[in-house]
Amino acid sequence: MTATAEPTVEFGKARTRKEDARLITGRSRYTDAITPAGTLHISVVRSPLAHATITGIDKTAAEQAPGVVGVYTAADLGLEQVGLPCAWPITPDMKAPQRPVLATGTVHFAGEGVAVVVARSAAEARDAADLVDIEYEPLEPVLDMEAALAEGATLVHPDLGTNENATWVFDSGEAGTGASVADAISAAEADPDQVVVRRRFIQQRLIPAFMEPRSAVCDPTGEQLTIYAATQVPHILRTMTTVTLGVPESKLRVIAPDVGGGFGGKIGVLPEEMLVVALAQKLRKPVKWSETRSESLLAAHHGRDQIQDITITAKKDGTVTGLDVKLLADMGAYLGLVGPGVPILGAFMFNAIYKIPAYKFSCTNVFTTKTLTDAYRGAGRPEATFAIERIMDELAVELGRDPMELREQNWIKHEEFPFTTVCGLTYDSGNYEQATQQAMELFDYAGLRREQEERRRSGDPVQLGIGISTFTEMCGLAPSRVLGSLSYGAGGWEAASIRMLATGKVEVITGASGHGQGHETAFSQIVADQLGVPFEDVEVLHGDTQISPKGLDTYGSRSLVVGGIAIVKAADKVIAKAKKLAAHLLEASEDDIEFASGNFTVRGTDKGKSIQEIAFAAFMAHDYPEDMEPSLDSDAVYDPENFSFPHGTHLAAIEIDTETGHVDLRKYVCVDDIGNVVNPLIVEGQVHGGLAQGIAQALFEEANYDEEGTLVNGTFVDYTLPSAADLPSFDTRVVSTPATSNPLGVKGVGEAGTIASTPAIVNGVLDALRPLGVSDIGMPCTSQRVWRAIQDAKGRSTQETPIDTHSPGAGLGSIDPNNPQGEVQ
Repeated sequence: MTATAEPTVEFGKARTRKEDARLITGRSRYTDAITPAGTLHISVVRSPLAHATITGIDKTAAEQAPGVVGVYTAADLGLEQVGLPCAWPITPDMKAPQRPVLATGTVHFAGEGVAVVVARSAAEARDAADLVDIEYEPLEPVLDMEAALAEGATLVHPDLGTNENATWVFDSGEAGTGASVADAISAAEADPDQVVVRRRFIQQRLIPAFMEPRSAVCDPTGEQLTIYAATQVPHILRTMTTVTLGVPESKLRVIAPDVGGGFGGKIGVLPEEMLVVALAQKLRKPVKWSETRSESLLAAHHGRDQIQDITITAKKDGTVTGLDVKLLADMGAYLGLVGPGVPILGAFMFNAIYKIPAYKFSCTNVFTTKTLTDAYRGAGRPEATFAIERIMDELAVELGRDPMELREQNWIKHEEFPFTTVCGLTYDSGNYEQATQQAMELFDYAGLRREQEERRRSGDPVQLGIGISTFTEMCGLAPSRVLGSLSYGAGGWEAASIRMLATGKVEVITGASGHGQGHETAFSQIVADQLGVPFEDVEVLHGDTQISPKGLDTYGSRSLVVGGIAIVKAADKVIAKAKKLAAHLLEASEDDIEFASGNFTVRGTDKGKSIQEIAFAAFMAHDYPEDMEPSLDSDAVYDPENFSFPHGTHLAAIEIDTETGHVDLRKYVCVDDIGNVVNPLIVEGQVHGGLAQGIAQALFEEANYDEEGTLVNGTFVDYTLPSAADLPSFDTRVVSTPATSNPLGVKGVGEAGTIASTPAIVNGVLDALRPLGVSDIGMPCTSQRVWRAIQDAKGRSTQETPIDTHSPGAGLGSIDPNNPQGEVQ
């Protein structure tokens, strides 16, 4: 038979998402919608205090409330000695206090669970939870990281003898990857032709405010325990449930149905997930928990929260000679699943796109009586990018240079790739010049600089600032051996299977479960091209450990660059099997069989068969080689050889009303290099979402605690999330220097917008205000903070020399020796 299938080219096509048909019509199935027959509901009784001794628990009134089945403490459930896992011990001597399922003896943050009420409805459980009477003896809260490390400080966990979790250090001089930072700083301090710039930056605490609150259901019916969870990590949740509760992994099935966003906030293994499993086992009934939004903001893990002390040295011609980074990172009261390692991911990115010959990074993780921190979109890389892009602007101020020219002077040129950085990572490909040139043209960089100069000259009350962020990131959490060298508690591989059905349809099983990114669409496009089958004939299955038994899930922009390549490898195996069977059926040598666009043909003839015909022949098994099984189905596990390194240039035009402090984001342009693009429509959506989150850190979001350790903005009335009305239309573009480390040439995009946008915004705000004497504003740069900074600068201006607003550095001035950190007083 002659092959007749039409060629298909899906890679690069802007297809609308398959998933959207059910998501936008309300046909989706979230965990909170899953209620097996006979389900009991739980509500967690949470501590109102940040630090206190539990002196008594009276359950009587709650137990007598309507619909209540029982009220339980950790002791009642036999869970006093059960602790939730931390999968990243960053140093051999890392302090890892037990993170209890329910507090016993002492509570360590406001919102920590102390007891759990089980009732026949969620409303009855919540009502009864209010009746549990718990007596506390308050203890001094521990809220400030520097104070927590001081001698005589109150200890969050007295048995540890310290509030220090661990200190992790990388020194290029000691590692042999670069020169000594200490020598670079000493030389710069002694040389009048060099400069030293020191700054302190604060990464405020953020809350991953996903659309769908967390939820979990455990159904003990049958031989297996089935857990439904709003999670990014169904496979990891299964393994960690075994580790925590001792349930055999073979007896656990975890299903992550449709998940409404995560951003790292659903990467953890939760006390509540363990509670529903333990209670389902105890009561032999399905048990369900769905958090309220207030619970989510209070007790779900938080992100960021670092103090960054940065020192950069450079020659007066602008050549950077050294970078020293000292971090304090707030872990909160306990360790999250990967929380201690989040700053370490950033450690390899502070050098960013620059050729920095000497680099040292030191991070001390600190316990406080706050909600724990863990991965949040970007996980360490936004913090690093913020620091290096802010300090590059500060260096431009010191040298009186255009900040873009200074960056270009120091970045890795396109002809220098592959480039091994001062951290020892090898960037495989990139072209910073191309992305930057296109961004500057789209942005009209030169025209906006002229407009800025005119506004300054005329004394316009609305000043214009131009913010720059030129960034790269390491994503595709990868390779297993590298992660092992960092003591990470898992590998970086991903698994995939392809099943060729008798009717010519294709099922793809992936361990990378999605939570809004468009996996089903993008993976279908990849398989359609690899196998030459119609896009509509591909089904992608994920998020169920019984259907997809192997996987390491979704985080760190790894779905495409790791999970997608596993799918390609599985497709290659399908083709190899099909080729053998095609040769047999076409009575030709396997060496003479060619495969293209879904068809196997005999070289030099018109004889051929489509891959669907081969799949049916394998199913029938009437005629196949003796040494071949009658199946084309194939599995693959892919462990990447390197991280991937997307990069880009982001530019922001900020207008600030100097009379009111009002901040207006007038224009935002970004050009990202993410390698080859599978689906530009999905890429644009990912970039837009990432930009919104990064801009929100710069201008809107911050988790605030009072002096007692109480979260004071624990609702969306107080915790500001931007809406579409708060943001402009973004002008986004992509360029491509394909990755050389994977066969698709892809790099990843899920976190790029968040990583790059925050410093672009803050640099733009400060660029607008430096002529007024404002050298720093803490995030978020709200209108109130901006106005106060302007007023403070006015109060100082009578004692200072007038600022030259016409210099190449746009009047940026030098460091005030009385305020070396550039902090607003």
